[in-house]
Amino acid sequence: MAETGPTTLADLSYEVRSKNAGPFWVTMELFLRDEDAYRIAADETFLNESTIAQLYGVLPDGVQVFRIPSLNVVKISYPRPVTQGSLRDRDVHSGQHHVPLAMLPVPSA
Repeated sequence: MAETGPTTLADLSYEVRSKNAGPFWVTMELFLRDEDAYRIAADETFLNESTIAQLYGVLPDGVQVFRIPSLNVVKISYPRPVTQGSLRDRDVHSGQHHVPLAMLPVPSA
């Protein structure tokens, strides 16, 4: 029998995506499968500004977390580490920024 790893935010979601939110911001969205998954992902002791700051190497003061219970969605925005299209920008469309968030293990019950 194959051993499975911990449950991640990707496991709880229909989709986890990131996108360009202008030249200075990245936005990520978690579309959770149901209310139980939303409750886990929206828990401020688990997914908060400090967690995102650690994952992405940004200051927690710049992180914004929006919880939308009626849609089972958590939306996160933070300043881009480098300006879009600059010499050091490795992801112009911010299409890969969601991966660390998606792979974040959720706390066990």
